[in-house]
Amino acid sequence: LKMSWFWLYLPLRLLMAICLCHSIKAPTTSSQQSFKTDLFNFYHSLILADGKETTVHLLKDIPKRYYFVLEEGRVLAPFSITVTPCDVPIEWSILMYKSPSAKATPGDHDTQEVSKSQKASSMVSTIFNYKGNSVETYMGMSSHSALYLLEFLSTERDTHITVYLTTDTTSGHLYPELPTDPRIDVIGIGHTTVTLTWKHSPSVLQHRESIQYCLLVNEKHNYKSLCAAETAIRSSGMKLPPTLALSLSPYLLEPQQVMILSNSELSIINKVSSGEVRQVCMGTKNTYTVPNLSPSTQYYFDVFIVNLLTNASAAYTGTFARTLEEPEPKVTELKDGKVVHVVLDGKKQKFYSLQYQARHKKIHFTFQLCRGQIRVHITRNGKTVASENLSGLRYFSLKGKLLDTYLVQLRSTEDSNSSVKVQASPHFHKPLFPLLPESLKIKSFSKLRTCKSVTIAWLGTQEESKYCVYRKRIEEDQIWRELQSADRCSGPESRHKSEKVLCKYFYDLNLQRAVTTETIKGLEAGTLYLFDVYLFGPSGIPVRYHSKVVKTRKKC
Repeated sequence: LKMSWFWLYLPLRLLMAICLCHSIKAPTTSSQQSFKTDLFNFYHSLILADGKETTVHLLKDIPKRYYFVLEEGRVLAPFSITVTPCDVPIEWSILMYKSPSAKATPGDHDTQEVSKSQKASSMVSTIFNYKGNSVETYMGMSSHSALYLLEFLSTERDTHITVYLTTDTTSGHLYPELPTDPRIDVIGIGHTTVTLTWKHSPSVLQHRESIQYCLLVNEKHNYKSLCAAETAIRSSGMKLPPTLALSLSPYLLEPQQVMILSNSELSIINKVSSGEVRQVCMGTKNTYTVPNLSPSTQYYFDVFIVNLLTNASAAYTGTFARTLEEPEPKVTELKDGKVVHVVLDGKKQKFYSLQYQARHKKIHFTFQLCRGQIRVHITRNGKTVASENLSGLRYFSLKGKLLDTYLVQLRSTEDSNSSVKVQASPHFHKPLFPLLPESLKIKSFSKLRTCKSVTIAWLGTQEESKYCVYRKRIEEDQIWRELQSADRCSGPESRHKSEKVLCKYFYDLNLQRAVTTETIKGLEAGTLYLFDVYLFGPSGIPVRYHSKVVKTRKKC
């Protein structure tokens, strides 16, 4: 307030004294008792700051009151009050208190009683009341001889709101200004995208550097304020930064959040129990295409115009749209014993479908994961018989009836591309892949390392097979990329000839003794090497062991 605390509180004390004197002179009436209660409310109220947004916490069924007085010397002064519910609907009202100016005139006793009662009741008037969860603004003219009381009540549950009082209506607004038509228009709908546009805010044209648009996308409902949206996300078990506009630092993100920054647009995806909640800030662009949506799903879209300097925001009128149904996926036929190499686009997250009609009761499906992470789902005549994430080499042996129809659906579980080799065949068909050992890990022996040699070991099987060892010199910053991007389905044909170390055959009928070692010599001191072992079976298709990185000793 522009007044000192003393001069602000003095009129209130004087008014209370005047009102109490009037109520004591005559027997108490219901109107006078009500007025005494109002005076008590004033006494237990807080002062509402002028020109500052105030956060008010409400307990269920317990009213909370604030009052304000305008500065002296202004007979009529404009003021505005904006209340933003941040969760459930609330009730709020504005009461105006005036000191009695008229004096009692002589007359009979009954006339004086009626006159005093009328004066007491005329001193208090409700000038505004509202119930709901929309952002509401009251604008009025204030008399310097009046005090104002704001009362807030939540009847559903504990909640919080924001209240903004200003008497300076000429030097701009705390909240960004909405256009005369604040609707969001849907101008395009696809299977996984929705394109939106909205009219520019006048604030963007005046303060382009400090204003930006932020979009909220969710599958539940529209939100009438940014404050309400953040409260809803928090109630789902997630902490959020104070506002969407300031959620620009990856250090503020929670484990359930994913931040994507591309083309100067910030996207934050919150994984909540009721689905995804996406937050996208796109600067001052007023057209945006929301990507990576799910087909045949209804989404709700809210646009907020945010002042980056004051952190205040205003909400456009939200809209909703349903994405188009996904067309029936193209189905590829699987033939007995034929290997199909499938590459999946991680960004589109689409299913790739393979169909196989059984000509035998027992069917054998083989999956070799080449790259990335893949989810496989197998149905027989429409009923699920297998569903899991693939890892390395995986076999499914299924028993059914002749002419059963199997549908294999594959989907990448990563944003990057994934690939897999698939084979379907009768159970007695010649196996595509060689007999595998219990583990495909390569072991190195630290104590046997020297400056110029490394000793490695790997498990074999009871079946005589061919094993080829390859080595590759790498740098420290290449380790992660080499291990993550390796195509586990590629064979030695993809390697440079100079990387080949040796090939050998071995087996042992006793699995506990089916292990072999090799000492690779001619290496350089203090150098990192990537070692690979390939196992070849009767079909000639190789299986690659898990790559092993070993560093030679620096000093010997």
